[in-house]
Amino acid sequence: MKFIVSTSPCPCRAQDSAVLSYAQCCQHWHAGLAHGVYASTPEQLMRSRYSAYALATHNNPQGHAMLDYLHATWHHSSAPGDLELSPTQWIGLTVIAAQASGDAGVVEFEARYKIDGKAHTLHEISRFNRADSASPWLYIDGQVGES
Repeated sequence: MKFIVSTSPCPCRAQDSAVLSYAQCCQHWHAGLAHGVYASTPEQLMRSRYSAYALATHNNPQGHAMLDYLHATWHHSSAPGDLELSPTQWIGLTVIAAQASGDAGVVEFEARYKIDGKAHTLHEISRFNRADSASPWLYIDGQVGES
């Protein structure tokens, strides 16, 4: 995967009080996956997956690479077959809680998005795990609510 360096705000932190650029934040995880560089916490993985969804659009030349990243960070037992580029406009992320214990982790978050100009909020409690401390964190599934 080839990634374009971006000084634009990272989608996962675009609304934080201390905004980080994509190059300072999730690009590290997206580009590093091919070289064995993995998110070191469930929260980092969740943020990088949110950013991948936000960047997986038709008008982004990296859109297909973001779909590859999502597949690579999804546990094989729950990964969907195919993902498609989306018209969804992801507009904000709030991490409510994040915790890890051993090789299991949980992240609760709200993600705001628009479809056809209509605003929505996704509330999810996501589960993550890894085989051992040397293995990458993977997304398993989440309990979802929307408004």
